[in-house]
Amino acid sequence: MNFSQIQAFIADMDGVLWRGNSPLPGLQKLFAFLKSHGIPYTLATNNASKTVNQYIQKFARLGVEVEPETIMTSSIATAMYLKNKIEPGSNVYVVGEDGLHDAVRQAGFNVLNDASQPAAAVVAGIDSTLTYDKLKYATLLIRRGACFVGSNGDLTFPSEEGLYPGAGSILAAIAAATDTQPTVIGKPERLMFEVAMQRMGSQPATTIMVGDRLETDILGGQRAGLKTILVTTGVDNPQTISEKGIQPDMVLSGIDELVDVWQNQLN
Repeated sequence: MNFSQIQAFIADMDGVLWRGNSPLPGLQKLFAFLKSHGIPYTLATNNASKTVNQYIQKFARLGVEVEPETIMTSSIATAMYLKNKIEPGSNVYVVGEDGLHDAVRQAGFNVLNDASQPAAAVVAGIDSTLTYDKLKYATLLIRRGACFVGSNGDLTFPSEEGLYPGAGSILAAIAAATDTQPTVIGKPERLMFEVAMQRMGSQPATTIMVGDRLETDILGGQRAGLKTILVTTGVDNPQTISEKGIQPDMVLSGIDELVDVWQNQLN
């Protein structure tokens, strides 16, 4: 890969920049490098649990200052999709955490607490407080005609302990109960990548996507025409490349090595 041609940078967060609340090696070094070279970036995550402000605060705790417009979550992309799908002010039932609830509300929709009223849509993402009642309300509303939208399809996500159940696991439960497959918004779909490039004013040929998961980060980057780099600090590794049949442009041990390789090419 010719890094001298790269003018913009997109990266996943979980498994690339950190695991849980622990920063991965090279975090501050990466952002210092991007700043010193004037490279615009977008931090694009399928994790719909946090708001933009919560991500900004997390970066600050890890010693990195980022601006709100650099963060693109699947919650934001999902809310954008809903604005084009259903009427303004419609009722929406959300299975998810603060990030998804806030994005749906800020898009102008009324978020229901249960299934006592009709809903135009049921939106589901990762939810660490998932209950049977939440699954029940989602099932009832979808079976009554609500469209079913998923923030992302990641079955797992990486933590300090290992892999936890992801949004895709919750979508699977709702799909099983409703005989309905969701419209999935996050990576590997193109929307998040296209919005990121629009924000940065970049083109696919000069933008790289760095991620830890082949079937979302890497496949999604490829579909959007980006160069792709897999880092092995999260879900996938050289062995799973052959198993999944998705080949990134480059495989590196992490963002620390990424900065070294990039810097060496520019010297």
